Amino acid sequence: MYNILICDDERDIVNALKIYLTNPDYKMFEAYNGKEALDVVAREDIHLILMDIMMPVMDGIEAMSKIREKSNVPVILLTAKSEDTDKILGLNVGADDYITKPFNPVEVAARVKSQLRRYLQLGGGEIKSDTVVFGGIELNDSSKKVTLDGDEISLTPKEYEILKLFMRNPDRVYSPSEIYEHVWREKPIGNETNTVAVHIRHLREKIEYDAAEPRYLQVVFGQGYIMKGRKK
Repeated sequence: MYNILICDDERDIVNALKIYLTNPDYKMFEAYNGKEALDVVAREDIHLILMDIMMPVMDGIEAMSKIREKSNVPVILLTAKSEDTDKILGLNVGADDYITKPFNPVEVAARVKSQLRRYLQLGGGEIKSDTVVFGGIELNDSSKKVTLDGDEISLTPKEYEILKLFMRNPDRVYSPSEIYEHVWREKPIGNETNTVAVHIRHLREKIEYDAAEPRYLQVVFGQGYIMKGRKK
């Protein structure tokens, strides 16, 4: 299964591209500005991105530049015919290809397939298993099963999503607000720090041998939380 992110501020274009790319081997993710795209990339294993250039909040060039700091996932820019300068800039800062609007459905499907094949051949796009292993913790996202040193542990849906976020992004600090936005899928409303802290405490009681001295989910004073240890 290939995870494809479509990012465009026009919902009609996103919906059209989803239709063009209908394929049992593709799972689609949506974003409507560059910041939303970064959030999706942070929490999902994305194998290819279709990214519009001109978007509010954060444009496609800036978002792609930030993605390139951590990933070589293929990025195909979605451009208008008048955006030649932006096409060149995009290619210079790391885009792999571009498609000009209005789209030819056959061309879109062919370019996506070509970029995925090239990515795999270069070794950067090995499709990740649904199972993530970090130290003694194993998480299977298909079955929603989590084990600690081989023993299954029971997590609430929110605890599970918090753990998945950290296991897929080890050694990255997340503030309580960022955790809340990723897991609750809404903007913080003021008490998110306490809400997240309670869920983190309960999660630690289940995955740590000593919740008072955690070896996995640790505090970074004044900044948030981080997953430390060893990812396999």
